[in-house]
Amino acid sequence: MSEEANRSNYSADSIQALEGMEHVRMRPSMYIGDVGSRGLHHLVYEVVDNSIDEALAGYCDAIEVTINEDNSITTKDNGRGIPVGIHKKEGVSALEVVMTKIGAGGKFDKDSYKVSGGLHGVGVSCVNALSDHLHATVHKEGKVWEQEYEKGKPLYPVKSTGDTDFNGTIVTFKPDATIFQQTLEYNYDTLASRMRELSYLNKGITIILTDKRHQDDKGNDITETFHSQEGLKEFVKFLDASRSPIIADVISMEGEKNNIPVEVAMIYNDSYAENLHSYVNNINTHEGGTHLSGFRRGLTATLKKYADASGMLDKLKFEIAGDDFREGLTAIISVKVQEPQFEGQTKTKLGNREVTSAVSQAVSEMLENYLEENPNDAKTIVQKVILAAQARHAAKKAREMVQRKSVMSIGGLPGKLSDCSEQDPALCEVFLVEGDSAGGTAKQGRDRMFQAILPLRGKILNVEKAMHHKVFENEEIKNIFTALGVTIGTEEDSKALNLSKLRYHKVVIMCDADVDGSHISTLILTFFFRYMKELIEAGHIYIAAPPLYLVKKGAKKQYAWNDDQRDRIVQEFGDNSKIQRYKGLGEMNAEQLWDTTMNPEFRTMRQVTIENLTEADRIFSMLMGDEVPPRREFIEKNAVYANIDA
Repeated sequence: MSEEANRSNYSADSIQALEGMEHVRMRPSMYIGDVGSRGLHHLVYEVVDNSIDEALAGYCDAIEVTINEDNSITTKDNGRGIPVGIHKKEGVSALEVVMTKIGAGGKFDKDSYKVSGGLHGVGVSCVNALSDHLHATVHKEGKVWEQEYEKGKPLYPVKSTGDTDFNGTIVTFKPDATIFQQTLEYNYDTLASRMRELSYLNKGITIILTDKRHQDDKGNDITETFHSQEGLKEFVKFLDASRSPIIADVISMEGEKNNIPVEVAMIYNDSYAENLHSYVNNINTHEGGTHLSGFRRGLTATLKKYADASGMLDKLKFEIAGDDFREGLTAIISVKVQEPQFEGQTKTKLGNREVTSAVSQAVSEMLENYLEENPNDAKTIVQKVILAAQARHAAKKAREMVQRKSVMSIGGLPGKLSDCSEQDPALCEVFLVEGDSAGGTAKQGRDRMFQAILPLRGKILNVEKAMHHKVFENEEIKNIFTALGVTIGTEEDSKALNLSKLRYHKVVIMCDADVDGSHISTLILTFFFRYMKELIEAGHIYIAAPPLYLVKKGAKKQYAWNDDQRDRIVQEFGDNSKIQRYKGLGEMNAEQLWDTTMNPEFRTMRQVTIENLTEADRIFSMLMGDEVPPRREFIEKNAVYANIDA
């Protein structure tokens, strides 16, 4: 039987059960990362991945995801439907095996799926185990089959409930509140970002996301349809909407090298940031891997060869480095690998060696053709590379000045830093405070044992619009680098960040709770995202949340962080309550600042995380870049959520 015929014959015998799932509920973080908001959303991705796998196999082109009124999720696809026949080894329906056995699924059977995203095999059975209730409905071969589960255990055997002329799988699940104690509420924008991403990565598929909890002006459920005809080419245009391109169009290719499907799309813009996003079987490999190495190798070798031949590098007094070819570049690399080898359980770094040469060859051929056919764009790209090299050379000198200043200054620390006495970085935290006034109050209120204070003067440089050497020359940014103690970079990799010498494991941004304070926080976050992303990924960056109000009545007093809390406290205290509105940290005395914002026992701090790297990149570029229309559109769309301080 042919390979295609084998894959079409998706039956109970295609399902392989690798191990039980008894301890999924005991250690859920091993399977979905955490039991907070990220893990909650990961449940949806696992179920949708099954439908995407059907699409990759050529049997599905429509997927519906619905957030129901009670925050349960329903997914529906028009694939072949999960097999329902009796599984020979397990003695029950294959549907029950898929839903109740960790590592059970057709994706382990090469005859059923050629490539698949969820090769670690947690899949829908893990979702079932972590759900209070799950209802699976399969439309297959003219019959409707159903089974329900509570906390992963079937309530009854798989049964036929009617006839149908539709083929596909419908899964509705409600996450278990005893597992997800932080939140059970799904964020529409988070799910929309992932569905949009999947539609670009799998062109031709239609994904419809519906939120039944909210309605538009006409009373209809919020609904968005994601569909892409051009795939990664459209994805690059979407990501770069707030940047100005310097070449006519997106450079793209799609093909197969060494039996590995490779798709690449890239464009150069006038920014100074490098934005490379890599995917393997729809998984965002934010740590890169062999496919990213192959892209860099192919890009550097081809552009270097062209630049040398053009004679444009003749007057340059120093060597072009690999980083220079990627400044102002936005690129997406997507490969489909039959047996991907990921480093670690997080699926974030690809290890297959054969992928490097496949991607390198594909990129080299794509670029050679483009440069030959578009000489004007080719010249523009080389000029951009030369400017990047000159800026890198200037940035190297600026970094050396920072390092020299660190060595020359007392203890290697900036003069404004009020350090702590604790020597263990894991126990230390530093507050980046807006202004000298608030910095002085924070110094008085802090616990000197483990809390350090670094006042920042005004608004730091917007790094989104600044050349690298300007960033390293900025006094406030130099102070942040020096205070944190991290290595800025080496000649071999000027963008590497060595966290081994990080002096504080909590870096807390503490700004006023007003528009200016929010702007300063965003500027600092932009700096961390572009130059110290590793700090965010390692969970070291936090934002302090000072209260907005103090409500008093007689001897009673209570702080409020939002208007609802204020109103509740006023109602509780009764008439004649006095409300003090804090417009800045400087309006608090040292004791109040300690009690509300710095004391680990009572404070509220938000940890900064990156749930979707490509979306984070797009948002920072849009909010902090030069292009006004995308920013205006974003503000108009989200104005209902904005906190405007008159």
